[in-house]
Amino acid sequence: MGLDDKIKNAAQDLLGKGKEHTGKATGDERLEAEGHKDQSAANLKQAGENVKDAFK
Repeated sequence: MGLDDKIKNAAQDLLGKGKEHTGKATGDERLEAEGHKDQSAANLKQAGENVKDAFK
């Protein structure tokens, strides 16, 4: 996995965590769900990259 991919995935995960916490703090369920979705997407991308690395 390239360093760029790791950085992008980490940034997306952090952005998602920020959205989720902001949503919880303000009571905005949509923002909270969007943050959770962003985190899940980042984790899924990370898992895919790890599988690719395992077969190299």
